Amino acid sequence: MISELSAHGVRVCSILVVPDYHHEGPFAKRGEFVTWLRALEADGHEVVIHGYFHERSPQTKETLRDKFMTRFYTQNEGEFYDLGYEEALRRITKARDEFRALGLRPRGFIAPAWLLGNEAEQAVRDAELEYTTRLRTVCDLRSESTFPARALVYSIHNNWRRTLSRSWNAALFHLMKTKPLLRISIHPPDYSQSAIWKQILGFIAATKGARTATTYQDWIAEQRLKRGT
Repeated sequence: MISELSAHGVRVCSILVVPDYHHEGPFAKRGEFVTWLRALEADGHEVVIHGYFHERSPQTKETLRDKFMTRFYTQNEGEFYDLGYEEALRRITKARDEFRALGLRPRGFIAPAWLLGNEAEQAVRDAELEYTTRLRTVCDLRSESTFPARALVYSIHNNWRRTLSRSWNAALFHLMKTKPLLRISIHPPDYSQSAIWKQILGFIAATKGARTATTYQDWIAEQRLKRGT
């Protein structure tokens, strides 16, 4: 995916890394993968902490909204949706320290499915990470500035979700074309869906010459310079 994006002019991107996806084993023990991440950072890409387990078990007492957000909308992936402060801080600082010990330099934390509760957001601040993002915003935690920027993202679990995603993102892309920041969120399974991948490359081609590929950390640094913060 990264090689093909580069061939289409996307030289750098923010790469979200889950420390221990679904408890299947820490990425830190995968030597070749860690070496690859270091090389990507050296090339200008950004490595971002993306949750810790990327998994949330159903709770005994949940509202209908909770069930919709954590089961239907996110398929039990909303790890930091309602995680308490102490546990959120423990997971975030553990991930931060593991990344740093491997020579990686994470500056941001992005919760799975962008579901980040208030207590968990405070934990991100207290872990001294610089930014987070949600579905509709990018938040600079250092300057307390929030930038509206709706992300394009796909759901591929079945045919109707894939079809709806393509239609919705096509409409959203036209609305976002004039916005300062265009966010396209790509998950590895998206690459296996030819219609979705073709649409993503079409979006990139349509903005070629009008936009510059960047990372979250670099874009936020640019906004700080503009605002003098």
